[in-house]
Amino acid sequence: MYIRLPGCSIKLSRQAGISLIELIMFIVIISIALAGILLVMNQVTAHSSDALVRKQSEAIAQSLLEEVELMPFTWCDPNDPSAVSATQYAGCTTPQNVYTQASPATESRGGVNSVPAGSNPYDNVADYSIYAMSPIVDINGNGIAGLEGYSARVAIVPIGGIFLGGAADNDAALRITVTVIAPNGAQLQLDGYRARYAPKGI
Repeated sequence: MYIRLPGCSIKLSRQAGISLIELIMFIVIISIALAGILLVMNQVTAHSSDALVRKQSEAIAQSLLEEVELMPFTWCDPNDPSAVSATQYAGCTTPQNVYTQASPATESRGGVNSVPAGSNPYDNVADYSIYAMSPIVDINGNGIAGLEGYSARVAIVPIGGIFLGGAADNDAALRITVTVIAPNGAQLQLDGYRARYAPKGI
C-alpha cells in the first residue's frame, strides 16, 4: 500500500507474526497453567492408593473382630473341667477374670507360636484381650501376601454396667476394639460388643 504525497511516496507494511513481548507472555501463562495441572496430578497420584489402603485396613479389622466375637464368652476357659457347669468365676476349677486374662503361654491363635500348631488354640474371648500381630497372618499363622506392612491389635474392656444397665455385672458385656495400622501410618479402629447371653456364657 502506498500513500502518495506531493513529491514522494511512503510504503506502509502490515505487521506479521507476534512480538517478543507477546511470546514471553504466552510462555509465562502456559507455564503457570502446566504447573497447576502437574500439581493436581501429583496430589491425585500421591493419594490414589489411600482408598485401597483403607479398604485393606477395614477388611483386616472386620475379619479379626468377627473372629473374636465368635469365640465363646464363658465364665471359665473352655478347657476348664468346670466350663460346662460354672455360672460364675468362683465355679471354675482355675478361677480367672475373663476380660483381663492375657492368653496363657500355652495357647495360641490358630498355629501361631504353638507346638504342635493349633493343639491348644485361642478358644475364649479373653484369650484376645491383649492380642497383637505384625505382620498380618491368617488363622493358621501363615503370612498373607500384600499385607506385610500392616499390623493389628485387640483391646477388650468390660462395659456391662453401661451396656446392660447399672444393675448388671460389669463384665457381663465387653467392648472389643480392633485397631489396624496401615503401612502409611494411618490407623483404623473398629468396635464390637459381646454379651454373656446365657448362664454358662456360651
